[in-house]
Amino acid sequence: MFDRYYRSRVSLTSSYTHGASDVPLLGETIGANLAATTARLPDHEALVDCPSGRRWSYAALEAWAGRVARGLLALGVKKGDRVGIWSPNCAEWVAVQYGTALIGAVLVNINPAYRVTELEYVLRQAGVRTLVSATVHKTSDYRSMVEQVRSALDDLRDVMYIGEASWDALEAAGASVEAESVERVGATLAFDDPINIQYTSGTTGFPKGATLSHHNILNNGYFVGSLLGYTEADRVCLPVPFYHCFGMVMGNLGCTSHGSTIVIPAPLFDPAATLAAVAGERCTSLYGVPTMFIAELGVEGFAGYDLTSLRTGIMAGSPCPVEVMKRVITEMGMAEVGIAYGMTETSPVSTQTRADDDLERRTATVGRAMPHVEIKVIDPASGLVLPVGETGEFCTRGYSVMLGYWDEPERTVEAIDAAGWMHTGDLAVMREDGYVNIVGRIKDLVIRGGENVYPREIEEFLYGHPDIEDVAVIGVPDERYGEELMAWIRLRPGAAPLDAAAVREFCEGRIAHQKIPRYVRIVEEFPMTVTGKIRKVEMRQVSIAALGLEGAAGIDTA
Repeated sequence: MFDRYYRSRVSLTSSYTHGASDVPLLGETIGANLAATTARLPDHEALVDCPSGRRWSYAALEAWAGRVARGLLALGVKKGDRVGIWSPNCAEWVAVQYGTALIGAVLVNINPAYRVTELEYVLRQAGVRTLVSATVHKTSDYRSMVEQVRSALDDLRDVMYIGEASWDALEAAGASVEAESVERVGATLAFDDPINIQYTSGTTGFPKGATLSHHNILNNGYFVGSLLGYTEADRVCLPVPFYHCFGMVMGNLGCTSHGSTIVIPAPLFDPAATLAAVAGERCTSLYGVPTMFIAELGVEGFAGYDLTSLRTGIMAGSPCPVEVMKRVITEMGMAEVGIAYGMTETSPVSTQTRADDDLERRTATVGRAMPHVEIKVIDPASGLVLPVGETGEFCTRGYSVMLGYWDEPERTVEAIDAAGWMHTGDLAVMREDGYVNIVGRIKDLVIRGGENVYPREIEEFLYGHPDIEDVAVIGVPDERYGEELMAWIRLRPGAAPLDAAAVREFCEGRIAHQKIPRYVRIVEEFPMTVTGKIRKVEMRQVSIAALGLEGAAGIDTA
């Protein structure tokens, strides 16, 4: 009803809108919400861990989370204490997520790709009291790194390793603690209490700990799932990392708040394992960043996987190429797939497309404001709201904005203004219908000869080349123009060689001359973060060295 009204009546003149909704926010804690779902669907499948073959009903998952909660209480963990988790995706990750929520311990998500220096910084900055860790995965020896930093951390008292005696001892300790102890602690919790710290990477300096409440993340997961039409009939494949909001909020909380099933295909992203999990578990929904979907579409024997169960899913985490979105719809059968946009500091989703949006809205925008969320696009210099159609900084306000950066009030004030608006640093354009396009980062903007050039626009154009599978455009220093454009390109299998001249020929007469990349680099892969985001800062550094542009990079500017 509301969506039809919105479509027919909205016609904005200024770049401000809000997500009006007749569905109220959830005014409860994560533990209370899980209990309500379990009471409604005790025998329904809640969690499937494909690598180990283990399965849990809602009743079994709630009981497991309860044992973890009681085990933590036995160790002396109290409401507000920080409990870290450092592990790739696994069922135990989920048990710790809900176990900590039951007793009000603040879960500190630690990036599985971190090494010693980063690990020590996060444990120290958050004051982690108890750590749950993997032992080893691929090239990461987690135990060795934990032991290297443990003696230097006064706050860190207990470490449990998943799959080993220390983890078993935690569960055993929980079995000896009465269930009423968890209920008593639960009765003291407020939904505005901090419950999660997630560290966000910056281009410089140490990461910041975005502090999120029950209210922040439970509601965001719930409304993401609502807009996807989740019910207990849905089975959601989650190859995205749990340490990030995409996995633990949009994924886990999105599922449990609707009675859907969480499906873990692998510890870390594996395109073939993901497709196998979708086919084997008859998943109705699949999440991923664009590079994950590109990898899945490129799996050898892709056509042999039965993906007919897929209905929907989310593509998010970085700009979503229109051509990739179209392929996901047509080749993977995800007719109701949506795009979501946001950031860790906003729990994370601020805008999302709707399942009944037309193809243009669902492939060429990041949607419109989430229910109960305000959004605006402003002039970064004046702070004033811009007319629709003009490029400016995307800001958002509402229940989803974080409590702040952990123990860093100065950095919090830099991000959240006095009126409660989160300044994202993303460049956006709002249309008359309230739908939004993200055109880049303020810091990613390339200024070539005094003209603003948005890499996202050029990337979208180059995706139309028949031989290009993936592309990322950056600015590199130039003595004449200040900056020049460079495209890093991954070719489709079997594609003919491509060079700068061929790319220029493809572009000439079709986009403005200042938008045509001067440099082209053909690569097998891009430098990536664990969440699948392309590391453009690293690309720029590599490109400067490879092109011999150190002199241009060293020119001082005002």
